[in-house]
Amino acid sequence: MSLKPSLTGLDQARIIERDEHPISRKQISPNTLKVLYRFKETGFHAFLVGGGVRDLMLGNKPKDFDIATNATPEEIKRLFKNARIIGRRFKIVHIRFGREIIEVTTFRAHHDPQNEIADDASRRQIRGLDSAHSSSGMILRDNVYGDIDQDALQRDFTVNALYYTVDHFRILDFSTGMEDLDKKEIRIIGDPATRYREDPVRMLRAIRFSAKLGFSIEESTQRPFDQLGHLLNSVSRARLFDETLKLLAGGHAAVTFEKLRNFHLGPYLFAPTLEAMKQVELPWGKLIDLALENTDKRLTMGKSVTPAFLFAAILWPVLKLHLTQPVSPGMNRHQHFIQAANQTFLEQLNYTAIPRRVTSVSREIWELQYRLERKNKRSIEAAFSHPRFRAAYDFLLLREQAGENLGALGQWWTDFQNGDTKRKIQMITAVSRPSKRRRKRT
Repeated sequence: MSLKPSLTGLDQARIIERDEHPISRKQISPNTLKVLYRFKETGFHAFLVGGGVRDLMLGNKPKDFDIATNATPEEIKRLFKNARIIGRRFKIVHIRFGREIIEVTTFRAHHDPQNEIADDASRRQIRGLDSAHSSSGMILRDNVYGDIDQDALQRDFTVNALYYTVDHFRILDFSTGMEDLDKKEIRIIGDPATRYREDPVRMLRAIRFSAKLGFSIEESTQRPFDQLGHLLNSVSRARLFDETLKLLAGGHAAVTFEKLRNFHLGPYLFAPTLEAMKQVELPWGKLIDLALENTDKRLTMGKSVTPAFLFAAILWPVLKLHLTQPVSPGMNRHQHFIQAANQTFLEQLNYTAIPRRVTSVSREIWELQYRLERKNKRSIEAAFSHPRFRAAYDFLLLREQAGENLGALGQWWTDFQNGDTKRKIQMITAVSRPSKRRRKRT
């Protein structure tokens, strides 16, 4: 029995029957199935698509599920009371079930090549257009709807362009997705240079999926990185911050950071850090590696990670470089630190936005390093009672593990935390006691 013939483009797909793939409805969230069957019952076509299908094919548990359909955003909103249309650049629909959000998109076609907009165009100039692109080819708006085979060609990588349907539980492959899954290869759909000009972030996504899945990046897919990496400079700093979090907070931060450097894309995200690492002799590169490895371990154990800690580690070499500069006349040590921290964040803002909620915590972690090094009663009590003490303590241990000689300071703070009240008082007294002066002989 074939799929409903009313959907144009199905004849372009390779069909993988139920007994030829491992995906079962039991692996799909009940709410996602509700949405898929609701579309089917109302005469629309809807497919599970993207990373959800890819991960299920690989035997992994998907983080979330995305759906593609021939229903327009407005039709979707009428079907689901819990639906909300979001986005300007790419109009999508979020269907919310408590904490679970199912992202639904309408099949897209190729954007209109005639709608070229100046690079400095305002939102007002783009308003009302279904599609628009910059002079460099970057897509500014893409809301041209089409058929399923056209939609498949608009997706980024072949392994993300597999469509699962509850109509006979088949998978549709419009490219070489199944083959590339077997080969463990990330391959972009279409001409690589053109696709990267449309959206430079696809280069970062190739790195991320390669690290996450343990796949290689197909040769023609990676070849334009050197030549077109500079296009990342045209991406909004806010979007690059979001992409950076995806790169580093997905459980594969260490290998991702290594791949960014190997493929020469690191300077478009972390130029100040990479430059500082060349100038500062201490092993700050090892500190960053350790921080990323610890982040991966925490995520594997189901623990949370904070972007502030990651950025504190990644930007630490930049801060240390600024702190080596001479202190301005009339400025004390703390003022010098504030100036260095501000300069560090300002330099990074040329590459990625960093929300204040992140920079404020990163700054506290840095500032506490100096409190942790000052062994007097006032500093010890202030540091230990600080809300960021635990993060600062972990950061201190990283510095020692990286090879920085801090005089066994990490062990002192470990013993202090583990001691009872009496022991804490004894330790504070011991380090706070002034040294005895010898009497001068007369």
